[in-house]
Amino acid sequence: MQNICEIVAASVRGDKKFEGSDLVKKLHRVSQPRDIECVIPRVVSDRDQHVPLSSNQIVESNIRTCHIIADKYVLLDNVEGSSLCRCLDVKTQEELVCKVVPHGSHSMLTAHYRLESNPRISSLHEVIVGNRYLYLVFPKAYGDLHSYVRSRKRLRESEARKLFRQIVETVQVCHKSGIVLRDLKLRKFVFADSQRTELKLESLEDAVVLEEPASDWLHDKRGCPAYVSPEILKVGANYSGKAADMWSLGVILYTMLVGRYPFNDSDHANLFAKISRGHFVIPDCLTSRAKCLIKSLLRKEPSERLTSDDILYHPWLAKEDRDWQSRACDQLVPECSLYDDED
Repeated sequence: MQNICEIVAASVRGDKKFEGSDLVKKLHRVSQPRDIECVIPRVVSDRDQHVPLSSNQIVESNIRTCHIIADKYVLLDNVEGSSLCRCLDVKTQEELVCKVVPHGSHSMLTAHYRLESNPRISSLHEVIVGNRYLYLVFPKAYGDLHSYVRSRKRLRESEARKLFRQIVETVQVCHKSGIVLRDLKLRKFVFADSQRTELKLESLEDAVVLEEPASDWLHDKRGCPAYVSPEILKVGANYSGKAADMWSLGVILYTMLVGRYPFNDSDHANLFAKISRGHFVIPDCLTSRAKCLIKSLLRKEPSERLTSDDILYHPWLAKEDRDWQSRACDQLVPECSLYDDED
């Protein structure tokens, strides 16, 4: 497998050394790059910033006034709650999303290259190499899981199981490929279809590519406060990146089924104290199998948590579901005692 750093550097230089690489087929080197300064949304290009628009011209001139990358994509506004921004293909008018990263973000590119053909990971549509930034273009999604759960308050177990199984499969393939996700949370998963039944990992931002897949010890502290594991909060301590991902899976599952985080406080110091103690309450309305899985993931001791290899064998995930279809009108879930599966 080619070294990503060498491939990107060669692309910037115009070197044809890696011309036959699969990744290079998706790389587009900007001959006269017009890199933005990462001020998003709506960055105005130099040629348009001195031309005032009247109110009736704003909509019609929207594409013309937004910054154009490589004469191919127009950067629009940020995707709500995401670090990605919307972009538009100038020729086809296809809407996509774009992640703007510094040239040094080779770990993210390497992770995507390793998992390029996996259906649970958003595939790179194209990579544009500018002077200062890389522009990673991905297919458009149909909303994120965090917003979906929030709009539904909480999910019934049959629906949550179908979605959570896809999340687990994503984490499993990442771990087997020597990739630790670190900042694992609901918002990182987006819907690949308008029916909101198929999930994909939005991007591999913040992921760590392990030099030795069997050794996942990390020392840097990264992650969303509500999802971090107790061992990450210990000062100066190394921790298992894969075990930390499994804790985050427990937080994700709890939030999907209960409608709130297992550890919650507006003050970060109090929140971290609650996480460090590891005490949380599971509502009685959840089935015993769901409670068991949550407890098997949210264990204070990392070595006692289920691994990504084991979790799919848990009875709650292995159980067959009744046929279920997502319904747009199903905004609020009734009392869980009416819908939860019987043991």
